[in-house]
Amino acid sequence: MKLRHLIFFAISAALLTACNIRLSADVTPPPGYVAPTPAPTLGPLYPASAPDLENGAAIYEVKCAPCHGTTGLGDGPKGKELQVTVAAFALPETARKASPAAWFTTVTQGNIDRFMPPFVSLSDQQRWDVVAYALTLHTTADQIDAGKALFEKGCADCAKTFSNQEMMSALSEDQLVKMIKGGQGDVPAFGANLSDEEVYAVAAYIRTLTFAAPAAPVAEAATATPAAAATDSGTPSVEGTPLDGTAQAQVTPEATEAPVASAGKIIGLIENRSGSALPSNQVITLHVYDHSSNSDPNAGPTEVYTLDTTINSNGTYSFDDVEVLDSQIYLAELEVDGLIYQSDFVVGTAGVPELALPNIIVYATTTELTDLALDNVIIHFDFTSADSIGVFVVYSMHNTGDKNIQVALENDGKSIPFIKAPANSTADLGFQITQNSAPLIGTMDGSGFFIQPSDQPYELVAFTSLPVNKKTEFSQELVLAATTAQIFVPEGVTAKGDQLNSDGLVPMQGPDGNSVNFQTYSTGSVKAGDKITFTLTGEPKTVSVSPDVTQNKNLLIGIGALGLVLILAGVWMYMRDGNKIEEEIEEEEDEFDDSESIMDAIIALDELHRDGKLSDQAYKERREELKSALKRKS
Repeated sequence: MKLRHLIFFAISAALLTACNIRLSADVTPPPGYVAPTPAPTLGPLYPASAPDLENGAAIYEVKCAPCHGTTGLGDGPKGKELQVTVAAFALPETARKASPAAWFTTVTQGNIDRFMPPFVSLSDQQRWDVVAYALTLHTTADQIDAGKALFEKGCADCAKTFSNQEMMSALSEDQLVKMIKGGQGDVPAFGANLSDEEVYAVAAYIRTLTFAAPAAPVAEAATATPAAAATDSGTPSVEGTPLDGTAQAQVTPEATEAPVASAGKIIGLIENRSGSALPSNQVITLHVYDHSSNSDPNAGPTEVYTLDTTINSNGTYSFDDVEVLDSQIYLAELEVDGLIYQSDFVVGTAGVPELALPNIIVYATTTELTDLALDNVIIHFDFTSADSIGVFVVYSMHNTGDKNIQVALENDGKSIPFIKAPANSTADLGFQITQNSAPLIGTMDGSGFFIQPSDQPYELVAFTSLPVNKKTEFSQELVLAATTAQIFVPEGVTAKGDQLNSDGLVPMQGPDGNSVNFQTYSTGSVKAGDKITFTLTGEPKTVSVSPDVTQNKNLLIGIGALGLVLILAGVWMYMRDGNKIEEEIEEEEDEFDDSESIMDAIIALDELHRDGKLSDQAYKERREELKSALKRKS
């Protein structure tokens, strides 16, 4: 099947619980049933409030940097593992063509062809914040200052016009340049005689008029001796979108000097629900990250210091004599019985005498699956390959108990014991945690993972393939009882089985942006050990088949040995072999419209390297990619 279609079905399967699915009239919703949340809509394509660059930087470092790189050059550690070229925001020829509204749309809806999921876990304002930050990665402070001087000289009265969020969100930097040069409405052609370098500097400055004002600078605290070197712990995480534990934000490997002798302190509480007392000398570590508004706008948050203290007998802890700064991000971490627990992060407010971190809850651990409740199962079939039928099964579940559930992987080191492959499957079962899932915690030795009690559901996608037949028999055994199951097949394909109730057609957006209809079915509750069985017949009404692409490639859930399993939502698929398929080459070519665009990209890349803004290795790799793309366009 085409790679882009495979990714589409993986992501759409993960988001099916957000679709507006009609239940059959004779199916009674289970007790406590909550209607599925509609898929996220774009709403107004401009922010309700001025974007906050500092908040955007913190989000970018966790959500975007693993693929796009800390400086936005497309050289993130996870991005290098993808089979497509990752967008390089810091290249002017990329950023200048983009409007904030276009990037907001991509962050909201995803870009399936480029392995980018929709970031539905972020609020609208958070998406605008991170988009605004990404739009600064191709600029420098000197350029902004130069643009400001030229703007105030030529059109000082235009500031109000260019502060209009609705107008500015729709305009790219290239469009702003045309307006500056040619004039429009109340804006005179004050840039008619400016050079290209000058007019782009003005446009870069004008963009800053839409951003929230930076926090007032605070005098740096006195420093003392360096703190202990930072360990491989997690970075501030934005709730709801898990990342791969190996793709933690790049931080300074050595802690620098910690502030002392100030009036502030950082406090928190450990809710110990384990039933056992914590050790009397239980250590908890404070991690502090900095992203100063006065520093290089291309720099992401860096860890500036760590502090250790011990937890009091009542579960409270306090880091004293810490000056809380606007530019700093704070989180606490502790290890209990081989598990790494973290608080959510908090962004500081300058001058507060006391900053409270969110509570950390510690649980006892069990290996019993009794409290693991399977809320829903969604089975999705992909007919885009001529040789096989892709099967994606989404398991949505809760830990309803009061203990961590420890799950040991099977002997192969990758199979999950409570999920079985469908009968007659022709490929190994692969797994992926979904965008909306609560994060899993990995065992220290990588042999399994923990499922904590959580109000947020855990969602896993299991996928494989079936042989193509005129009549395809499907049988899926459920190890855990399921409240309900839903089946999605392309329009034109029929599923027949005694357990199924037809729920009609549901439209979904396909990988090409067009609407694709799916016939939907539902079942009642399914007991543990029972099977969902039915027969598939017919052919999809609309299907795209490519004979020169590979079979379904499995993606394996990564169980990190560092304590946190934060699956990178942007990396939906690792290719298990090194074969390069024509589909991937086509996707790389789509990055540029013509050979002239590629030459512009090479020239810009050379300038960045000469200016010392790009490492030698990243420069060489990117230049080779561009040269290869140029040869294909020739």
